[in-house]
Amino acid sequence: MDAYEFPGSVDDPRVTERFCRRATGADGDVTLLGVVHDHPASVGRVERSLEALDPETLALELPPAAVPLYRAYARDAGDRPDFGGEMSTAIGAAPDAAVVGIDAPNWSFLRRLLTRLVADRVSPRIARRVVSSLGGATREAVACRVAATVTKATSMTVAYDHDPIEYDCTHDDPPERQAAHERSHVASVRALLGSVAGGESALAYRDETRERCMIDRLEELRRDECEVVAVVGVDHLERLADELST
Repeated sequence: MDAYEFPGSVDDPRVTERFCRRATGADGDVTLLGVVHDHPASVGRVERSLEALDPETLALELPPAAVPLYRAYARDAGDRPDFGGEMSTAIGAAPDAAVVGIDAPNWSFLRRLLTRLVADRVSPRIARRVVSSLGGATREAVACRVAATVTKATSMTVAYDHDPIEYDCTHDDPPERQAAHERSHVASVRALLGSVAGGESALAYRDETRERCMIDRLEELRRDECEVVAVVGVDHLERLADELST
């Protein structure tokens, strides 16, 4: 099954080559599912794809510390998770898979990022902004871990800052409408980002390092000779697919 065969194996307009890639390398394969956070089309894509693939390992663009909270969201969900969007949906759709968080913050990310900042001799302004963004991400990861602990120990489902993003389409809309809206949304966001891109930025340092760490982690996972499916933001899809296919 390659990037062209997989979308054709699921009759759903949300499951297409644009958002689904099969990265084949010397050490094994990884199926990548690109998503837009909380979008109904992405939630549907993840659910349908994982039902068809039944992976042994499910890699999510989440910090490792946040995975237990999303497990709790998936555990307490009915027909559709109230919290966690496509990530908790993924866990619920692959109940037998080993779930791994591949996103920052983690020690590998911190080491790589600090090494790059020193090697590039970045300005103090950029360094301060990078450190500031790391502090926020770390606090969020710790808060997710605390929320998961409380959820597991009590009868309550504790949500941490996970109000779903609202779009001009819903989970009850036909898949065709969801898919069309998602395509339009992605195109609009990319056009906006393209108009303001350029120059050195703290976000570029952080996000490029995040992607490199996700690639390294996925390379490790596929060496175990198991079926690996990764759910990642659509903006990361192209680079991850290119790097993992070499």
